[in-house]
Amino acid sequence: MTVSKRRVSLCASARHFTLAAALVASFTAFADGDSTYFYPGNLVVSRSVYDNNPDTVQVGQMLPPNCDNTMAAAGSCVTAAYDGTYPTVFNNAPIDASFGITSKIFLDQITTSGALLTSLEVPNSSQNGVPPTKDQLVTSFSSKSEIALNLSTDNSYLTFMGYVSPIDAIDASNANTAGAVDPTNPVGENVFRAVAQVDAKGKFKFTETNAYSGNNGRAAILNNTAGANAIYTSGNAGNGGSQQPDGIIIGAGAQIINPETKALVAQNPGSPTPVGSFNITQLGDSADKVGKDTNFRSLTIFNNVVYTTKGSGSNGINTVYFIDTTGQACPSTSATPGVGIPESFATLPTAGIPYDPALLQTEGVTPYNMCVLSGFNTKTAKKTTDVFPFGVWFANSTTLYVADEGNGDTTYVPGPGGALGTYTVAAGQTTAGLQKWVFNSTTQKWNLAYTLQAGLALGAPYIVPSYPTGNNPATGLPWAPATDGLRNITGKMNGDGTATIYAITSTVSGNGDQGADPNNLVAITDTLSASGPTPPSGETFTTLRSAGNLEVLRGVSFTPGS
Repeated sequence: MTVSKRRVSLCASARHFTLAAALVASFTAFADGDSTYFYPGNLVVSRSVYDNNPDTVQVGQMLPPNCDNTMAAAGSCVTAAYDGTYPTVFNNAPIDASFGITSKIFLDQITTSGALLTSLEVPNSSQNGVPPTKDQLVTSFSSKSEIALNLSTDNSYLTFMGYVSPIDAIDASNANTAGAVDPTNPVGENVFRAVAQVDAKGKFKFTETNAYSGNNGRAAILNNTAGANAIYTSGNAGNGGSQQPDGIIIGAGAQIINPETKALVAQNPGSPTPVGSFNITQLGDSADKVGKDTNFRSLTIFNNVVYTTKGSGSNGINTVYFIDTTGQACPSTSATPGVGIPESFATLPTAGIPYDPALLQTEGVTPYNMCVLSGFNTKTAKKTTDVFPFGVWFANSTTLYVADEGNGDTTYVPGPGGALGTYTVAAGQTTAGLQKWVFNSTTQKWNLAYTLQAGLALGAPYIVPSYPTGNNPATGLPWAPATDGLRNITGKMNGDGTATIYAITSTVSGNGDQGADPNNLVAITDTLSASGPTPPSGETFTTLRSAGNLEVLRGVSFTPGS
């Protein structure tokens, strides 16, 4: 390992520290015994690095792996048109709807101004001493909604989700789990999903689950206060036919999992345990595909309430949700059934939903125990074109920041003389970026104050060193990505009436899969008392870290102990 000579010093106080040459600008570190690895007050960013092995995919090989034409939908079994070379390998994504390749995960510890301190590699198959029998976890490189980072309720652990798989595995993100098999899934392999916990010493624990079969687990939070010991997770499930098996339906959306202490090889997870369920029929809409209304993304906990978002897919409602453990926040008998605000006496969930198996195929997981947060969108995804919520962060009980990912539209106008132009639809968005919502205690609703966009340069392509220039021949659009909005976020309150929010950007580009684009970590400071309708003058995003060639950034959190 190469260690930079540069020293990093931080002000010494109860929450700060001074480091000598051990904290460095760029290297891969491993936790060492009982020494502290993560220090309070810093940020952690989850980063994935593609292995870039041309032999991972062979031109002409069957995709997805072991695809069965007799069981999968017509046209699901295809052949690869590109080998494993980055980024052209992801031109296979428009051909194979399940396409993805597993890759390493790194947890980068940085200062709040963006200086890299350490980089912790999550155990994976490329490391010496990590055979298949050892604990390991990977992500799917181009799956943009994965490896969100969250602190546990006591702030002592970071948690995130991934796959129990070696690196360079094809289509693992759409594979079945072993305990929830859909025979119509074209991906002919089984891969467990798992939650990772890492403490301040950089030590890992992993917990397998059969949830999110056919799709991906996206976020996890450990509840380990007041005697609790449970993990809440969010994600999506299903990659097969229109009628999904029961195991797929109960393994979608919001789950509750008991943390494991055994090694992964010794674990034997049972059936998934749903902890939150929503159906658009709660709002009077006609039912759509069972299990897809809970295609959830981020997670956060505030005042003993679990919040999540939905911002993708053609089913359900793209909006902000919460789990109602009281049964009184949005009852069917209210004036606005399915919509409400949490009760003041709410408590965090301690068990799954006692669902009726006989109703799974017709009504999904019932009883429904989730609500749309009052003031947020209630129109179905089929009726909206500008609602794509992702991460959420509460500054306080009356101020909520919501990241909007953007619409992903790649309409592009070239610049003069062959210069880079503009993704015009992305550039013209008014709600993509960081939305500030303020609670009105009179109407009992959240209201959008304004959307912070300055400095994001929506729709403007940027150059990534060593990344291809020119156009992708498969799409005819530039390789150069442009920011389209924001995904995962976290924040902190400052002592001067402001809050600083840190966010991971989303992109549009000519890539075959925009989730494989190098993206950025950005930050902005906002005046808490400002209520719009426009942002305060001078508030603008700055870029703290940028993914390089072969890299993507996914989640952001404060360090354990912060």
